[in-house]
Amino acid sequence: MTAQILDGDAAAAAVKDDLRGRIAALAERGVVPRLGTILVGDDGPSHKYVAMKHADAAEIAMATTDIRLPQDATQAEVEAAVAQLNADPAIDAYIMQYPFPKHLDFAAAMEKVLPRKDADGIHPFNLGLLVMGEEAPLACTPAGIVRLLEHHDIEIAGRHVVIIGRGLTIGRPLANLLSLKSVWGNAAVTVVHTGVQDIGQFTRSADIVVAAAGSPAMLTKEMIRPGTVVVAALVASSIDVEVCGAPVVASSVVVDSRRSPQAATATTTARGRSC
Repeated sequence: MTAQILDGDAAAAAVKDDLRGRIAALAERGVVPRLGTILVGDDGPSHKYVAMKHADAAEIAMATTDIRLPQDATQAEVEAAVAQLNADPAIDAYIMQYPFPKHLDFAAAMEKVLPRKDADGIHPFNLGLLVMGEEAPLACTPAGIVRLLEHHDIEIAGRHVVIIGRGLTIGRPLANLLSLKSVWGNAAVTVVHTGVQDIGQFTRSADIVVAAAGSPAMLTKEMIRPGTVVVAALVASSIDVEVCGAPVVASSVVVDSRRSPQAATATTTARGRSC
């Protein structure tokens, strides 16, 4: 079977084109949107992700503020950075990058973020609105996954979606988003994780599989049936795999042409395959 690339770059370009025009219109009125970031510690994938956000913002003429704190930063220093961005009228929204170094309390710091400035959509107030089906800032990666599938006309409603991973930034909000009675939801959602012994019994019945766990190789070729859409939702890439004989970089996905998935995509390359 011939692999079809599900081009995340094209989906991202469409979003950026829309934002670029809207930002230019605001600039004509003297308003320049500004995104802030708080990055604590030396986690490699986090540094890469934050750098991507600043590069994307520059590409669409959005201003940014970048606050970096060392690995040994104190809770008080982190919360001071939060207070700084909360109080700054130039900051429209900001990201407090997860995860934190182990000695810090991310949840306590997140509770101090102004919900209206929560660009990641993971403040308890905003997550509560999501669960209720009310309008709220959406977690970035789950929203991006939905946009990617929509861009390539992959139906979500009524389909069985298996999410591998229950993390705060992807697994849990994505499960809620896809199960809502909405234009981007109405899916039958199953969440599996490291506490589930036989993940394959769930993925083999899935129409769409989202690999959002940090553990490599939690999804293998034997666990995917032909026609399944596979999304690798991680920043860090560690495994080179093949889909329909074509190489794809994906952190937690191992598939090959013998069990051809319909699509596989990795956030690092923003590309995928459709067989």
